[in-house]
This record gives sequence, C-alpha cells and structure tokens, in this order.
Amino acid sequence: RPTTSLLASKTDAFAATALATVLAAGAVAQPAQAITKSEINQLSYLQVKGTGLANRCPEVVGEGSITPKSGQKLVDMCIEPKAWAVEEEVGSKGATERKFVTSKVMTRQTYTLDGIEGDLSGSPITFSEKEGIDYAATTVQMPGGERVPFLFTVKNLVAKGNGPAFKPGFQMGGAFKTPSYRTGLFLDPKGRGGTTGYDMAVALPGLQSGVNGDDDLFLENNKTFDITDGKIEFEVNKVNNEEQEIGGVFVATQLSDTDMGSKVPKKILTKGIFYARVD
Repeated sequence: RPTTSLLASKTDAFAATALATVLAAGAVAQPAQAITKSEINQLSYLQVKGTGLANRCPEVVGEGSITPKSGQKLVDMCIEPKAWAVEEEVGSKGATERKFVTSKVMTRQTYTLDGIEGDLSGSPITFSEKEGIDYAATTVQMPGGERVPFLFTVKNLVAKGNGPAFKPGFQMGGAFKTPSYRTGLFLDPKGRGGTTGYDMAVALPGLQSGVNGDDDLFLENNKTFDITDGKIEFEVNKVNNEEQEIGGVFVATQLSDTDMGSKVPKKILTKGIFYARVD
C-alpha cells in the first residue's frame, strides 16, 4: 500500500510533467503563451530538452514599480527576437526606395540571448552590459530566397533610460558593438583566412600577380574582422515588485555579415521581447 509521501511525490512528478507538456505545446502551437520564471524553474533539464523552451524568455506578471538602489545590477537578462526584417531597395512605378522587408528566420532555436548582466547607475537609469550569452549567430531568408547571416548581439551596450524607476512605459536605449560573424581562424572555400590559410586563391596566381585583376579580388583575398555599430530600444510594460522582475519589448537595428570585408552589409531590424531581474 503506497504511503502518503510516495503519493505526494508521484503527484508532484505528474504535475511537473503535465506543466512541461503544456509549456511545450505552447512553445510549438502558441508562442505568445506566457511562461514565468518560477514555472520554468520547476522543470528539469529533460523536461525542457527538445521543447524549444530554452530559446524562450520568461514573461512578467504585474504592473508595479522598481527604483534601483546604488550598486544594484540587472541580471538574468533575456532577449528573444520575434520578428526580423532586412532593408533592401524596392522598385515601384519607375522609382526605387529603401524599405524593410519581412524575413523568415532560418536558425533553429538558438537565436535568443540569455544570462546577460550589467551595472545600473544614475538617475535616470543607465544600464551597462558586462557579460553573458550576448551574441547569437543568426540567418534570415528574404522573400526572394536570399539568405542574410548576422551576429545578433548587444555587446558593450550602454542603454540610458528616461526615468529613475522601472515601471510600465519606462524606456531605455543605446548603442552596442557588433563583432564580425566570422573569426580570423575561419577559412573560406579557397583556403583563405584572416590569420591563417592562403594569402590568395591558389588557382589564380597569374591573375593576382598585381598586374591585372588584383583590384577585383583584393577584398576576397584580404580578410578583415569588421566591428560595426548597432542600436537597441527597450520599453518596459510589466513589473513584478515581489520578484524584482521587469519585462517588455525591444527593437534593434544592426548590420549583417560582411563575409570578412568582401560584401556590403545589409541593415537588419529585429523586434521581440525581453526579461530581466534587478539584483
């Protein structure tokens, strides 16, 4: 005959499994379904594995207000993209204009930034990003089929707010650095790299002798580690005083990959949600 403690443990296990099933279903069928930090903390690794929950940010319940104290930080910051657009030239009635075209993400469940933390200072609030999983290699596909890789990131972000307290309607934004999508050790199909590999495409030594044609191949041969600038804006719409949590939406713009200096980058627009905790 089962004991009371055994029945209780079975009930808890069943409840946790049921919660994981519901959240997993929400991750697939209803991405907008709210998942709080406390609900995620109830789940084990195996209950999260393969569900897509690891790529989602917690959402916040409440509309309070938090005034950071001296020395406090933002921790556990999570930035989850929901929509992407790429700027391109669009022709209409003999005229061309640059506009953002909605694009489809091709990267699977690894494009969310998480575990970011940084210092809070001043009044109005200023957030200075320090560390965390603050970059994610991402690829989106434009309507015509062209795929655009970029490094989604908020490295070295300094975001300045419009008030002394986190509350619904609070906004903060600033600039960040976008490192190169590729590192110096990457080799292209012809074995050329930034810090290793061939200096030129070995199949074309005559063309690359410096007499004729070298200008056309200069950018392909001379790899660079390009660092570009990006901007991001946050708006808080939920605040939980008890858990010291804030949540809201963001809009970010940055440049795409340059293929180590050989291509002109495209402008990327990313929109989504964010979560953070004041500590």
